[in-house]
Amino acid sequence: MKYWNLKKINQSTLDKTGIIPRSISKLFEKFKKELDPNAEEEAIEEFKVARYQTVASVKYLLSLFIIPILINHISKSFIFEPCINYFWDRQEHHIFLNESQEERAFAELQRFEEKLHFEILIGKINNPSSFLINQKMTDKALELAQFYSLESSCAIKNILADILSSTIFVSMIITSKRQFSILKSFINELVYGLSDTAKAFLIILFTDMFVGFHSPHGWEVVIEVILRHFGLPESRDFIFVFISTFPVILDTIFKYWIFRYLNKISPSAVATYHNMNE
Repeated sequence: MKYWNLKKINQSTLDKTGIIPRSISKLFEKFKKELDPNAEEEAIEEFKVARYQTVASVKYLLSLFIIPILINHISKSFIFEPCINYFWDRQEHHIFLNESQEERAFAELQRFEEKLHFEILIGKINNPSSFLINQKMTDKALELAQFYSLESSCAIKNILADILSSTIFVSMIITSKRQFSILKSFINELVYGLSDTAKAFLIILFTDMFVGFHSPHGWEVVIEVILRHFGLPESRDFIFVFISTFPVILDTIFKYWIFRYLNKISPSAVATYHNMNE
């Protein structure tokens, strides 16, 4: 017996609507199975297949996340970090990777200078002198230079480590087609097996989170974090163009999925979604 034969599991979720309502047809199928003398053996076999599918999917899903993450951290700590630090430390005057880092560094230095003058005016710093002010400004500039030099080197390490881990991730998907098909079947059964209210709730949750009216602020934060992670310039024009186009594409994909697939498989869930969304 081959446990990876999952056609029976997905049959109930992939049936198309016919002339007879699905509820009536399911009632006759259930009554027919109960009268079948081999129903108990078939139920046990289906349970074994479902259990194998669940265990295999969870193991494969964990391996898809854990292995690339481990490779990312190990390669960054033991391979890329010593090499990048060696070559980066030799570049004594190379601190910034882009203009965005310079702007943030200069803004922090200017804010520190304003704070220093404020503390002098309120008498927090006694006996201020030009030498003391210059010394404090120099120390702050060196601190910022060290911080942004480390940020720049970390960005290069992140790029190399992420490329390696992404390659491993894609290779795992390509080389394990059987496990990927089992995971896909498991997710389909899990999603389409939810109740109509749960499906509608999840659709509204994801659409409002990623393409809702308040999502641009979240997208802006996420894009800035990603750009800093890879040491890329934080172009406001690019961020605004991305925010004005990508959520629209996601919204179109959601609507197409609802119209093309969910509307055929579970029209009651679509009706529930429209009622909850009004």
